[in-house]
Amino acid sequence: MTQPNRILGVIPARLASTRLPRKVLRTIAGRPMLAWVYDAARACPQLDEVVIATDSDEVAELCRAHGWPFAMTSPALESGSDRVHAVAQTHPAAIYVNIQGDEPLLRPEHITALLKPFAQPHVDVTTLKVLCTPENIDNPNAVKVVTALDGRALYFSRATIPYNRDGGPQPPVWKHIGLYAYRAAALERFHALAPSQLEQTERLEQLRLLENGLNLYVEPTPCDTVGVDTEEDLQQVEAILTA
Repeated sequence: MTQPNRILGVIPARLASTRLPRKVLRTIAGRPMLAWVYDAARACPQLDEVVIATDSDEVAELCRAHGWPFAMTSPALESGSDRVHAVAQTHPAAIYVNIQGDEPLLRPEHITALLKPFAQPHVDVTTLKVLCTPENIDNPNAVKVVTALDGRALYFSRATIPYNRDGGPQPPVWKHIGLYAYRAAALERFHALAPSQLEQTERLEQLRLLENGLNLYVEPTPCDTVGVDTEEDLQQVEAILTA
């Protein structure tokens, strides 16, 4: 049952990461990565509560030690969105914010921007974009997004979009930041949909939303993040946080 006006933040915190195992528990500047994410999320005044969704007893113990609310979810769940949906079954809310557990540079301002488009009743899902740095324009690990003039997402790709065919002045290239917020009904619909062809081709879950006609809006932010997937990412984030 939806709880009117309630906004719930959910931090999926899976321990068995493929590229960087146990990364949510790795120490950055003397604190577990998850602590940086949780504190930034709790500092956002729009969130009524923040819950950590995990399948790990070790993560659960960390949550108990710090007094962080958490929910145990099945290890069979394949994605963060699936964990958010699992939490939604026992935590009614109007809007659910999917906050990646590997984003230690998260700021409260990111979540505020993410929630802004919901002032329009036709918006189903939101996410963020930041201007792409030159070194990331051709980097397939930096996902690009193009939008309509009103901010509605047109496409996401690992390729460089828009493609500058004639070599004239380069239009802005926007990098996608993988935070999402869903209206409760949109989260239910997304969970019920099978993976789409474009999603499987690009390996981008958000394309399932576009292929099935959900209204996904992208809000710009001036603040980039570094998702931690490798040891190099971990070192980069630590250098930023200790500068």
